Amino acid sequence: MTFEEPVSVPAGGAALAGDLTVPDNARGVVVFAHGSGSSRHSPRNRGVAAYLQANELGTLLMDLLTEDEDRVDEVTREHRFDIGLLGRRVVAAVDWLGTHPATARLRPHLFGASTGSAAALVAAAERPDAVGSVVSRGGRPDLAGDALSAVRAPVLLIVGGRDTEVLELNRQAAGRLTAPCHLHVIPGATHLFPESGALDQVALAARDWFLAPGAPPSGEEGHR
Repeated sequence: MTFEEPVSVPAGGAALAGDLTVPDNARGVVVFAHGSGSSRHSPRNRGVAAYLQANELGTLLMDLLTEDEDRVDEVTREHRFDIGLLGRRVVAAVDWLGTHPATARLRPHLFGASTGSAAALVAAAERPDAVGSVVSRGGRPDLAGDALSAVRAPVLLIVGGRDTEVLELNRQAAGRLTAPCHLHVIPGATHLFPESGALDQVALAARDWFLAPGAPPSGEEGHR
């Protein structure tokens, strides 16, 4: 039987809405940190989450902004690039999972997309003993700045082969990471992986990484 419930994650005075799903055979739990302008309802993240749930992993899909903050951000865009704020909220989610009865025994992992990738890496740097691994999908890990050198969890950077600007930023960020790191390029894919089968490849690579952190997926561009 799978445990499922809507949750509210406390984070520095804010209450963040989320959806927690934990299958009976879960070997870990994955926190999703969405990208700029997105939410826990992102169909791409939900598609990846469903695949992970079917493969022995729990998931926490959560909003990184409150409803009021999201309304302000729609106009000003002042929060979506506040990596410090977003990172602290991913940290709060990691800490909260350690207290929840359904997840307290499970190792947390992080899945970030777009700017959420930077937030996930900041959180991994803040909780080196808790976070098991990190996956970035079409992300901006470069925005994590100095936190990159403090990350200890193995990091998988997944980028579309046709997402050339983001691919170069990921290469630069990989050079600053001191943790085990793999750059996995999906040929022919663009930034949001809309191409047929591209998101399936993301989900497969993420599953393998979370279940065996540090083991290189087939076809990766570079690893260490």
